[in-house]
Amino acid sequence: MQTVTTIEGLRAALAPFRASGKSVGLVPTMGYLHVGHMELVRRARAENDVVVASIFVNPLQFGAGEDLTRYPRDLPRDEKMLEEGGVDFVFAPGVSDMYPRPMATVVDVPTLGAELEGSVRPGHFSGVCTVVTKLFNIVGPDRAYFGEKDFQQLTIIRRMVEDLAQPVEVVGVATVREADGLACSSRNVYLNAEQRAAAVIVPKALAEAERLIGAGETSPRAVEDGVRAFIAAEPLANAEIVALRHPEMLTEVAEIGPGPVLLLLFVRIGSTKLLDNRIIGQNVQNSAKVA
Repeated sequence: MQTVTTIEGLRAALAPFRASGKSVGLVPTMGYLHVGHMELVRRARAENDVVVASIFVNPLQFGAGEDLTRYPRDLPRDEKMLEEGGVDFVFAPGVSDMYPRPMATVVDVPTLGAELEGSVRPGHFSGVCTVVTKLFNIVGPDRAYFGEKDFQQLTIIRRMVEDLAQPVEVVGVATVREADGLACSSRNVYLNAEQRAAAVIVPKALAEAERLIGAGETSPRAVEDGVRAFIAAEPLANAEIVALRHPEMLTEVAEIGPGPVLLLLFVRIGSTKLLDNRIIGQNVQNSAKVA
């Protein structure tokens, strides 16, 4: 495995593989890896000749007062995990490598990016789309791998790729969970013991929504209100987003029918944001093995 920190260096390293027709898979991350990231790596390794994992804490997707400066970082730890996972190249640029001067160009999907998580984190998804587009331009991957835990992000990236005819297959990978059901996230490290115990309310709320719908509730607002009340029973939890949406378009649902619906959650435990979701009403749900 080779770690590369410059755009020119990575392009040069990948050029011989490109010339020989090898396929390239990209796993974009902000580092401080967990088993969920490694599931992305596993898929990429199984489906491509060459695997690149990027580690870059992207300042463009952090708003004022968010956790940019304290976001967990441990490159040697991450490199060890990625080498064990069979990654060929780690792309670990600094901010000055990715943004040698302030960006004058922004990539955005404004309709999808301004609601749900975007409504409480304005500008977040334009930062995501901009850095992902730049990574696609640098790496030139055939496939790129993203976790379904960040379902809105995955949907936005898919739409961006379609709209801009970017020659990349976007692969969604099912959420990996801890033994108690909490979705794996780099930000889980922020939780103290009391908050970590309280955080289990998030996956339990997904189950509560499924129970309500399974019992015959057809009103999206009634389900959302029921889930909010369920989360509110945990004093440490603040549900900022509870939304039932169409699982492909993220549009609002007028009535819950026989088809699948998507429940999206954005819950804060203290100052830590936890995202989760579940597609309800289909046989295969978007959750994976227990870590």
